[in-house]
Amino acid sequence: MNTTENSKSDWLFEITPKNKFFSLNLKEVWQYRDLLLLFVKRDVVTVYKQTVLGPLWYLIQPLFTSITFTIIFNKVAGIDTGTVPPFLFNLAGITVWNYFTACLNGTSNTFASNAAIFGKVYFPRIIMPLSVVISNLLKFGIQFIIFVVFYIVYYLNGAAISINGATLFFPLLVALMGVLGLGLGMIISSLVTKYRDFTYLIGFGVQLLMYLSAVMYPMALIKEKLPSYGWLVEYNPLAYVIETSRYMLLDIGHISIFGLGYTFLVTLVVFLFGVLIFNKTEKSFIDTV
Repeated sequence: MNTTENSKSDWLFEITPKNKFFSLNLKEVWQYRDLLLLFVKRDVVTVYKQTVLGPLWYLIQPLFTSITFTIIFNKVAGIDTGTVPPFLFNLAGITVWNYFTACLNGTSNTFASNAAIFGKVYFPRIIMPLSVVISNLLKFGIQFIIFVVFYIVYYLNGAAISINGATLFFPLLVALMGVLGLGLGMIISSLVTKYRDFTYLIGFGVQLLMYLSAVMYPMALIKEKLPSYGWLVEYNPLAYVIETSRYMLLDIGHISIFGLGYTFLVTLVVFLFGVLIFNKTEKSFIDTV
């Protein structure tokens, strides 16, 4: 009897079924922080490990996309970006947008792509999507440096661009984008365990969402040209993030307090619902994935 009691007292952690309706497991995440860092390192190293250009893809994708947008939307379609050079205008929006899509795409297949690991060993499952969001910060940092380089080049060549006091809050905007991508990704990942066709729809959905998020045009333009469809952009929280980021980085447009408040509320609801459905799915996903 004493032996049994002594052996129980030697356990560092006790794994028990989750009975709470909602749980973030922050204590467990902190206990497994070394594993979180290991997954972050894995995501960074393995993504382009067997590619010819390697991390250069981080630079090529936003640059070529910005060039394409500049030619199609600014040169051909004639979208005016005011005093800001069209290429820089597009690069600012694409840089922020890419972080959201990287978080969303990386977390939307968490259960299906990690079923082998989840079925063999226990650790807080939320560590997987968290590692994706954190590792994508490195990709975002590299792309943001490229934006800063072009910003300096245009500024030295006399472009009418500047930053403002709101720029100090830009990291908070990036964090908001990451949390929104994490929340949506966890919801989609939970649905994919039962409905595999969501995997095929996510690519198309992200592309469609980009056109409704004011990535390649100012929000004011869609209200002016297509007032009947302007609500599609106005009710999209991502559009306010993109618009606010361009104001912070290029001092163009304006900040909508209502828009940011609406975005924060939507992000909070999506994240909480994502955690809720993620925790519920992890209990039984191994039987359906």
